[in-house]
Amino acid sequence: MITLAVLQHTDAEYLGLLEDHLEGRNIRFRYHRLHTPGGSLPAAPEDFAGLVVLGAGPRGFASGERLPGIAAEVRLIEAFLAAGRPVLGFGLGSVLLAAAAGGGGEAAPLRFEVGAARRVDAAALAGQLPAHYPYALYMRDRPLLPAASRVLAVDAARGDPLLFEVAATGFGFPAHPGFKRAMVEDLVMEFAEAPEDAAAGLARMAGAQRGIAEALSAMMVGLVQVARLMPPAAPA
Repeated sequence: MITLAVLQHTDAEYLGLLEDHLEGRNIRFRYHRLHTPGGSLPAAPEDFAGLVVLGAGPRGFASGERLPGIAAEVRLIEAFLAAGRPVLGFGLGSVLLAAAAGGGGEAAPLRFEVGAARRVDAAALAGQLPAHYPYALYMRDRPLLPAASRVLAVDAARGDPLLFEVAATGFGFPAHPGFKRAMVEDLVMEFAEAPEDAAAGLARMAGAQRGIAEALSAMMVGLVQVARLMPPAAPA
């Protein structure tokens, strides 16, 4: 079995729907709970097959309450990318991934959006990314993509990137692909700051949850291929 390191910044944001997909493929994951006493970053990329960087609720990269330890996390992401190991960035994690690849982040207010994504690269995720799929986004700030990035999907109405690839093994998802309605509810309760019209957003997400789960099933087939997350075959 292979193991992924998962950087967690708040109890409310975790792998969500991805947990079952990873466990079903014999891919282990180890949470590094950076928001708790004693929480620490992985020592070296060599100890893990890949890295997942989760969101941080209302905390930001360029505005609001800045996520503590950003510089150290960006350096760790750089090390994983340099080693050719996959990095998945969700929510604010996608901003940190963009920064590690030579881009950065720009200020944007905390927001909770439920919308439709549109694929812009037919080969995205080994051709497994759905042409259209629903998404739910909860984050502050936006990624500024490096020049060499490849945009794979955008918001169908505004054209904002919703999936991008950097450095061959880095994949940024401003909208967590395994987001669950209960995670949003926990974020709203955990922090004093919450997006406007959160109740309306939760109602929209209830209607989109099934589609989010179905899209993730297709995405995971492609992600496992392009990010090389397949455990070694058992000996005959």
